[in-house]
Amino acid sequence: MEMNPKLTTIRTVLMKSFDGLPYHLKSCFLYTSIFSEDRKLERRRLVLRWTAEGYSKEVRDKSAEEVSDGYFMELIGTSMILPSQKSFHSIKGIDSCQVHDLIREISISKSVEENLVLRLDKGCKLNSQQGSARHLAINGNWEGEQSDFERMVDIPRVRSVTVFGKWRPFFMSVKMRMLRVVDLEDTTGLVDHHIKHIGKLLHLIYLSLRGCKDIYHLPDSIGNLIQLQTLDIRGTSIVILPRSIVKLRKLQYLGCSNKLISSQRYLEACMFFCIGRCIPCEGMEKHDSNQRDVCTFTCCAAIPVLMSGYGNGGGMRVPRGIRTMNALHTLQGVDLLASGGIAFLRNIKGLMGLRVVRLQEKNTSEFCAVVSSLNLLESLSVTPDRGHELLLDGISSPPSNLRNLKLEVIRYSIVCTPKFPEWLKKLENLVKLKIGFGTSGQVEQDGAIRALGNLPNLAVLRLDVIYFNAEDLHFGAEEFRSLIVLQLGSTEKMRLVEYELS
Repeated sequence: MEMNPKLTTIRTVLMKSFDGLPYHLKSCFLYTSIFSEDRKLERRRLVLRWTAEGYSKEVRDKSAEEVSDGYFMELIGTSMILPSQKSFHSIKGIDSCQVHDLIREISISKSVEENLVLRLDKGCKLNSQQGSARHLAINGNWEGEQSDFERMVDIPRVRSVTVFGKWRPFFMSVKMRMLRVVDLEDTTGLVDHHIKHIGKLLHLIYLSLRGCKDIYHLPDSIGNLIQLQTLDIRGTSIVILPRSIVKLRKLQYLGCSNKLISSQRYLEACMFFCIGRCIPCEGMEKHDSNQRDVCTFTCCAAIPVLMSGYGNGGGMRVPRGIRTMNALHTLQGVDLLASGGIAFLRNIKGLMGLRVVRLQEKNTSEFCAVVSSLNLLESLSVTPDRGHELLLDGISSPPSNLRNLKLEVIRYSIVCTPKFPEWLKKLENLVKLKIGFGTSGQVEQDGAIRALGNLPNLAVLRLDVIYFNAEDLHFGAEEFRSLIVLQLGSTEKMRLVEYELS
């Protein structure tokens, strides 16, 4: 860049833009240098991490997280970060961002200059990035040894650890007593015994193991993390949360969902059930697993799934004491059948996001009553148990702020024309709607679909596995005025969708 006069001029302009940022936005912008250049930055991830780092404070009627979310949009407005092309259909308008290469170079150089971020990349020399940076980012192409790591990193000073690619056990230490953020999303090679001491990091506020599919169990010591506000374990192989989780009274965001374990892995686990502690298992060296990890997999994942069906719906069993966790505002991936019912949801009045799986017909009425009582709810996703179809007409008073709704199955007769729940017509703030029907029956255009046409803010409509009577769909000028995305599944007869412009 320095040898190209045009790029030098552009850099000068960009530096002026950076210098003109308010202090609070400078910190948020430099924080983006933690992430790899080819990585799309998820809005929620950034916002929750900024909040955990203390970049925002609660003010008047806004929470610290809402303030951080405002910072995200302010940075978008300055064009220092750019909305990702595929994110315009989010219920918030923008759900992810990216940083232009030239701007990213500025963020990296300034973060190094201010001793904010230490990046361990391929070719990183021992003396080139020494210092006491607060944030540690480790890329999978870094080939240093533990001795190099300990010389380059001021371990007691580290406040955040972010790992991209392959995990190595010395990346995190109990000596990192100031750690507030541990982000291991999509890290490979991470197994249960690597996180057995996580409960000693008492200042931890944000913990993400998302996508770490070889994690089957959280240690009971997780309950020691009384400052924890975000726990993201989506995409792991955990099917049961430990009882100690209820000690996390400050927890606001709990993201749960598991990757279904293949039958072959069930059998392997059961084979090692009695002898896992006694003999080495094939493949352990590859994943840095030990016999205890095998037993953990067997007892905490394979056997619960085989014996009781836990995890079959992609959710997790939560302890009943979760009803006392009043700070929760987002609860994703709860297995209602495994968790012993629905009653616990009544006590968590502040829920804004809820995703549940394995809802059975016998519990539908109670669930509808609970949803009607959650006045702050903005996002709702419901998936029934296998073999169960759900009729959700019992929601008498749907949450007025509901903006994102996903219903996997709506019950209907093969003979009768299906209808959407009547309360859908009341959702004036609904932006995104996805409904999956059964595999038989037909939908009349003038009945089911047209009933949604008057929703003023509906931008995304996805209707899956539907058979239409008509070959053509025609929408009038006054229908679906905000619609951007229309997705119709299994439309074998469909030949034309016509939308009349006003």
